[in-house]
Amino acid sequence: MSGLPYLDGERLRELVPMARAVQVLEDALRDGLDPEETPRRPVVEVPAGQLLLMPAAWGRHVGIKIAAVAPANPSRGLPRIQGTYLLMDGETLAPLATLDGVALTSLRTPAVSALAVRHLAGPGAATMAVFGTGPQAWGHVEAFRAVRPVDRVIVIARDRGRAEAFAGRCADEGLRADTVAGLGQADLIACCTSARVPLFDGRLVRDDATVVAIGSHEPDAREIDDDLVARSTVFVEARGAALAEAGDLIIPLRNGTITDGHLAGNLRELITGAVPPGPGPRVFKSVGMAWEDLVVAAAAYGAWTRAR
Repeated sequence: MSGLPYLDGERLRELVPMARAVQVLEDALRDGLDPEETPRRPVVEVPAGQLLLMPAAWGRHVGIKIAAVAPANPSRGLPRIQGTYLLMDGETLAPLATLDGVALTSLRTPAVSALAVRHLAGPGAATMAVFGTGPQAWGHVEAFRAVRPVDRVIVIARDRGRAEAFAGRCADEGLRADTVAGLGQADLIACCTSARVPLFDGRLVRDDATVVAIGSHEPDAREIDDDLVARSTVFVEARGAALAEAGDLIIPLRNGTITDGHLAGNLRELITGAVPPGPGPRVFKSVGMAWEDLVVAAAAYGAWTRAR
């Protein structure tokens, strides 16, 4: 194991830039990867948070991510998400490489969101609102810019200082940014928080807006409310995963606001055109799945081997 190549965060982003990550995910889905076949991940409660074991197999590779969610870490100046990824040969199961699991998560999650936005949002979507100021919030700004002509960012966060600092970072990248505009101005909305209750009144979202919610993977936590879910066309990574883990959908189901049939389709059905977007706002709810890590990790390893 000590002789395995290790791809750290900087190297990972060199090997698989954001736009490339979006494309390899789409390619895998078009080539036949079925998100519904990805094994369910065990979630183990530990004193500091949760451990998540995320195995997947696709093409010539298999892999597993050991991820950890430590809610107290941000107060320590550490990422809330920790983790390591092991990539293996699909035929022999021989280890091929390890990757920085935090960096991999920070890349693949916004890339999946951007893939959904590519197929849900209008081509002229230029104003995005982002809830949160952490790594995923910044990753979603970068990812949405890779697929749509985003030139303005509305930053919404509990901490005013962090919101203003995030807006300043956006401005440094040539974006117009502010912390006071309303959701009615947003073409795209990215929810990237650890909230357990809805972040906003869903009635504020325009009928032509696209909303991505990625912050939670627990049945009792959510970022968007019943009203928004009920009047939206809703897509998920996989129905099985969403109905087991996505509180944003499970809670409206439990409340009787929607039924199982309200889910329009999964990501593969969306990008292949099997299920077209419908009327009203468009919502993509993500819980994070192991196939996404594997596809991006395999792309990084392939690029690394070609560059040797």
